[in-house]
Amino acid sequence: MEWAKTAACIIRYRPESVAAVLDSTQAGRDVSEILGFGRGIPVVSDLSEALTLDPPPDALLLGIAPQGGGLPDEWRPAIGKAIRNGLDVWSGLHVFLRDDPEFARLAAEHGVALHDVRRPPAGLPVATGRAREVGALRVLTVGTDCNVGKMTVAMEVVRELRERGLQAEFAATGQTGIMIEGRGIAVDAVVSDFVAGAAERLVLDADPSADVIVVEGQGALLHPGYSGVTLGLMHGALPQALILCTKPERRTIYGGDYDWVEIPRLDVVVRLHEDAMAWVCPEERVRVAAVACNTPG
Repeated sequence: MEWAKTAACIIRYRPESVAAVLDSTQAGRDVSEILGFGRGIPVVSDLSEALTLDPPPDALLLGIAPQGGGLPDEWRPAIGKAIRNGLDVWSGLHVFLRDDPEFARLAAEHGVALHDVRRPPAGLPVATGRAREVGALRVLTVGTDCNVGKMTVAMEVVRELRERGLQAEFAATGQTGIMIEGRGIAVDAVVSDFVAGAAERLVLDADPSADVIVVEGQGALLHPGYSGVTLGLMHGALPQALILCTKPERRTIYGGDYDWVEIPRLDVVVRLHEDAMAWVCPEERVRVAAVACNTPG
């Protein structure tokens, strides 16, 4: 499940929408036997088996989030078959299905929709600091590294706030969060000049009656590949509080290409994030209000 976090999160937060999971290596099992949640959702061997379910599925979701966001070639036949059987296709990949001539032609022939949730909206602005005008408390999840649980922490905080009677908004900034929430902007597909502007727009477009807006974090300030998107979110959303997410067992940045980058002690990482917020909010002491530890390791 290393790259299947989109599927896992949809199963966790939108189980009522999931008819089945396609996995030929685990066919015949219940999803809960594999993930520990999602009871009652079957694992089927292929799309043909899924189409025999009662009720049958009406869409195919590509539930992977691989590094680089590419489409595996071996998935193309299944996507084509889904379209020919009248299923809409939802994708969070960087490769847009609507730009693929074969899939676009098939979708037009069979009257189905291709949803590329990572495609950014047109007309995004350059950030101007307008997030400060929003009355709600703005919270952003950040991380010591990528893939440490920033989206899950944001979702859980929003859920708990709502249970406590507060009006809490979840601002989705990645493909999985968008599929769960039904709206948002995948900021890692936004031209770099407009990342902060996208974060600003998400805050400004939140329900004006919200007490708290929790912005889903992306990347990591320490990550050589993805630090830019994190800083863009920080300076666009202008959070008043940060939640720092970490996997305590990690000593270096995740992935074989980055093991030369050591992750400092938490107090150092806290200071780095607070200093980065002080660059644009020198009068307002933006603090790391909490640390969320992802501890399966």
